Amino acid sequence: MQAKPTVWCWGVSRLLSTLLLAALVLPGGARASDTEGALRLTSRLMVDSNAPRDFHGPETPAPLADLALSVLAAADGRITGESLQLVGRYELGGRKYARYTSEDVLVQAGALEGSMALGTQAGLGLEGRAKDRRGGSRDYSDLGADAFLEYVPDVRLALRIRAGAHRFVYRPDSRANFGGSEVGFLGRYRFDRRHSLSVFGEYGGRRYGVEARPPPERQGLSLGRRQDGALSAGATYTYRGPLALGLTYTFQEISSNSFGETVLRHRLSGSVGLKLPWNVTALAQGALGLSRYPDGIYLSPEIILVEEDEGQNALSLKLARPVNAHLDLELSYSLYGTRLPRNELSYLRQVAGVGLTWRM
Repeated sequence: MQAKPTVWCWGVSRLLSTLLLAALVLPGGARASDTEGALRLTSRLMVDSNAPRDFHGPETPAPLADLALSVLAAADGRITGESLQLVGRYELGGRKYARYTSEDVLVQAGALEGSMALGTQAGLGLEGRAKDRRGGSRDYSDLGADAFLEYVPDVRLALRIRAGAHRFVYRPDSRANFGGSEVGFLGRYRFDRRHSLSVFGEYGGRRYGVEARPPPERQGLSLGRRQDGALSAGATYTYRGPLALGLTYTFQEISSNSFGETVLRHRLSGSVGLKLPWNVTALAQGALGLSRYPDGIYLSPEIILVEEDEGQNALSLKLARPVNAHLDLELSYSLYGTRLPRNELSYLRQVAGVGLTWRM
């Protein structure tokens, strides 16, 4: 059963080849197409204060710091014809630890989108995406496919609605596996060349292969299979001027018929990028989150980190300076943390590194 995500990823590669061929041979394809693409390779040496990404409490000591080497290769491309467009991206990365070798990981992620113009203001398309993480204690595959309809009446307004399927496979604990359907929307309005506002939302019904957990006072009661409803909505403001600024608020509610699995989250995140003297570029990102578990917490810390990708609160800073036209030198620091007050567990992780990025 665990081989299915890998087979699905190979299917995405075959689909990419098929759509690429279609874009080249169909009317509006090669004879009137524009192509563009980019490659990026980043290597970074890091010090990680919490390589296992463990929660710790009064009786659990914090893990030791470790040295790690990470490598990330990324490629993206676009083919645009008279009425067809194909956009794809792929990333492959790995991380090797000196002490915590059990946390060595290999991650690949890809997305493919093909669309067809319907007149001058609308478009219809298909999108597929996949992420596969191997190694460590958070070993999972996250897969999705959507059909979407776009409406772009002018350069200021863009709307997209989508519907599709989502599959999540968590190998250390199959009870967390789910599949289901999703619908979503995205709208963006550009006030002028510097200011824009986006709103987004999605809802998904998640079906699990395990029985729903009854509340403690009703032990022995059968509630059937676990089913969750995942709702998220939010807005993003962006500014492009002497500096690049982004601010996003997101609300998420996961309601479950299984006791202890319902959660409500508020998250505020922001980013700012600017040019500094000596041709240095600085990028700062931060996020603050607030979670509420009406029934208490039954989710394992590993599942929380898989879905949140580094807990609730985060702060990071990166400085980059070009060495030449294709090579950048980078310094980075990140701080992640959250706390689960009901069971006195907390999570803290700091990562500092120096690296090189090659672009073509």
